[in-house]
Amino acid sequence: MKLSILMPVYNEEARLPEALKQALAVDYQCEIELVVVDDGSKDGTGQILAAADDPRLRPITHPRNQGKGAAIKTAVAEATGDYMVILDADLEYDPNDIPRLLAPVLDGRAEVVYGNRTFGSHSSFSFWYVMGNKAVTTAANMMYNCYLGDLETCFKLMPLALYRSLDVKSKGFGMEAEVTGKLLRRRYRPFEVPISYAARTREEGKKITWKDGVEALWILFKERLRKPPAAA
Repeated sequence: MKLSILMPVYNEEARLPEALKQALAVDYQCEIELVVVDDGSKDGTGQILAAADDPRLRPITHPRNQGKGAAIKTAVAEATGDYMVILDADLEYDPNDIPRLLAPVLDGRAEVVYGNRTFGSHSSFSFWYVMGNKAVTTAANMMYNCYLGDLETCFKLMPLALYRSLDVKSKGFGMEAEVTGKLLRRRYRPFEVPISYAARTREEGKKITWKDGVEALWILFKERLRKPPAAA
């Protein structure tokens, strides 16, 4: 089995070197590749990627910023693994948790695995951020009659072919809701494992806003109204 770790990057020169170091230092249970998409950064992100020297690293550049969803779409198209997982470059997620996501797949217990964040005083930058995340997750649980703990998690591990078949259209942060809505509509119920999380502040570069939460709710609602795909 080969795992493609997909890393969208936009103006992360301060954190990218450590993010790459951490991701490549993990003792994974399988072969990996790290596909990094520089989404039109205007800082030194491109130079950092150009100077990186690891055969597992595959840097790709967008000439202009298109959004997280677009960066992941490019990474998915270029990836060569059997499975994929997204890892942001902002150091909020610990790549040492990725083997925990892999374990249920390698054991044959799951096909789709989500990392479930536990929010605390040290792991969230605001009360409203946590409440917004819980509201979106609760809405999804009600719409699709399921019980997810963390819809907006970045750590979503699944077969690369399955992700490609979802045909994700959202170019921004709405991709998280679209991916989950489409999986739930197809009756996939993600296996969840606890992961660590340390949110950065707005001053440190946190990009998601309340508008992204509203968009997520709208996307979930639209996906719920669509007919399930026909059985093969």
